[in-house]
Amino acid sequence: MKIRVTMKDQDVLYDAIVDAVSETFIGMLGDEQYEAKNCRIEEVLEVARTWFKHNEYLRVEIDTDAKTCIVIPWK
Repeated sequence: MKIRVTMKDQDVLYDAIVDAVSETFIGMLGDEQYEAKNCRIEEVLEVARTWFKHNEYLRVEIDTDAKTCIVIPWK
């Protein structure tokens, strides 16, 4: 049996991306680093939009026969 599930969490994707990107900018200060950090966050969000709609919806398909779970792209 295949079951499709749409999950919603409005903050989890953005928060996770900010945390991950912030780790690469530790110790850097100033406007250039701030702008670079924000640009990197937007770049990562754009990639994630393949799987996340409106940065908060994620669709997965669970196959109980194969015992797998895959993410369904939105695009």
